[in-house]
Amino acid sequence: MSTETPTRKPDPDPGEARDDDELPPFTEQLSQQLGGVKGVVEAAVPITLFVVLNPILPDQMGPLSGLQWAIIFSAASALGIAAWRAMRKEPIRHALNGLFGIALGAFLAWRSTDARDFYLPGIIQGAIYGVLLIVSALIRHPIIGWIYAVVAQGGKKEWRDNKPLVDVLSRITILWGIVFIAKNALRIWLWRIDAENALGLVTLFGGWPVTIALTALTIWAVRRRMRTVEADAETAPA
Repeated sequence: MSTETPTRKPDPDPGEARDDDELPPFTEQLSQQLGGVKGVVEAAVPITLFVVLNPILPDQMGPLSGLQWAIIFSAASALGIAAWRAMRKEPIRHALNGLFGIALGAFLAWRSTDARDFYLPGIIQGAIYGVLLIVSALIRHPIIGWIYAVVAQGGKKEWRDNKPLVDVLSRITILWGIVFIAKNALRIWLWRIDAENALGLVTLFGGWPVTIALTALTIWAVRRRMRTVEADAETAPA
C-alpha cells in the first residue's frame, strides 16, 4: 500500500470554472435548501402539535374546546420559535413559514369549530401550486428551474441556454406538480368525508418528508445531468 501523503488540490483561479467535484457535497446542498435539520423541525412543529393534540384533548377544557386549545398551542409554538430565533439574531424565514402556514387555517377552524378547516387553506394552496408547476414546465419555463437559478446560480439565467438542463428541470417540475396534485386530491377527499384524523396524518407525513424527498431527487438529477453534459463536452471532437 502506498504511504504517499495526498497533496491538497490548489484553489482555482478566480476566472477558472469550478470542477463538479468542488461543488458543495450533495448532503450540504440539501441541508442548505431546507434550512438544515433545525429548520425542518421548526417548520414542522406547529402542524405536528395540532395533529397530535386535536384528537386527544377532551371536547371541553375550561372556557375553551379541545380544538381551540390545539389551535392555541400550535400558533403559540410558531410564534415562540420565530421570537426565539429573532432574539438569537438567527434567520426566521423557516419559522415564519410555519406561522404563515397555519394562520389562516387556525382562523377558519376557530370560527367554524371544525378541525377540518384548519387544513383547508393548505389544500387549496397545494393544488394551485401543483397546477402552476405543470403549466410552467409545459411552456418550458419550469418553476423548479427558476428556483434552482436563484439558489445555485445567484439568479443568473444561463441555465435557459442549457437545453439538457432545461429538459431535466422541466421533467422534475412536472413530477413536483403531479405529487402536489395527487397529495391534495387525497386530502380534499378526506376533508369531504370528515376524516379529520386521517387528514391530519396525511398532511403531516405528506408535508416535509415528501418535500425533502423531492428536493433530494431534484439536486441529484441536476448534478447528474451536469456531469453528463460536461463529460460529453470533454469527449466531443474539437
